[in-house]
Amino acid sequence: MKMLDKKVAIVTGAGSGIGHAISLLYAVEGAKIVVSDIDEKGGNATVSDIKGKGGEAFFVKADTSKPEDSKALVEQTVKQFGGVHLAVNNAGIGGPQAVTGEYPIEGWDKVISINLSGVFYGMRYQLPAMQASGGGAIVNVASILGKVGTRLSPAYAAAKHGVIGLTEAAALEYADKKIRINSIGPGYIVTPLLTKSLNDAAMKALVSLHPMGRLGASEEVAELALWLASDKASFVTGSYYNVDGGYLAQ
Repeated sequence: MKMLDKKVAIVTGAGSGIGHAISLLYAVEGAKIVVSDIDEKGGNATVSDIKGKGGEAFFVKADTSKPEDSKALVEQTVKQFGGVHLAVNNAGIGGPQAVTGEYPIEGWDKVISINLSGVFYGMRYQLPAMQASGGGAIVNVASILGKVGTRLSPAYAAAKHGVIGLTEAAALEYADKKIRINSIGPGYIVTPLLTKSLNDAAMKALVSLHPMGRLGASEEVAELALWLASDKASFVTGSYYNVDGGYLAQ
């Protein structure tokens, strides 16, 4: 039997990169996928890829910074597939780069609203639906910058640290309710979000920060997310797992 057979999964930020890879792998392992993103083209492409592999999926356009969108996303999922068993709160942005004393206020607000509040809004509506469905598992995508800081990205680091704390708090609350909640911390992964914003010299500099001498692939992150969503991780909740080529071990 497939690892996620007959499960229903919501994946945010699923139009590209890590979200796309997780959606596809979950579908291959038997889950019905609700693909969510603000990018309609990317989201529909992910749905097409899933259907091309023989999976079942549909797309819902949603902005994670808007609680009403998260509510509607869960409602559409339940209406279409009858419940919610799994969720991956993955949507996020990098935001502006500046030192803290000069960081643009609007940039701060946007990063926090998408990267941190968006995870809360997601869980706020996913959790009651999961309880009604008999239990489930949530994977929140944090970052290596949820454990350490970095120059010029105070909002991103603050949001990702917050995701880990939020995950731990919710995991304690729902540990006796058959819902497991964990977070993962990708290192620098080759995704459109990264490659569009960096030149070759900057990419080489990032590679040098990873002891394994390369950046990660979205599919490698997806494998961790799959394990955490599956019954193989049945005694795992409130945990943070980094997948970073040794970055945090330094």
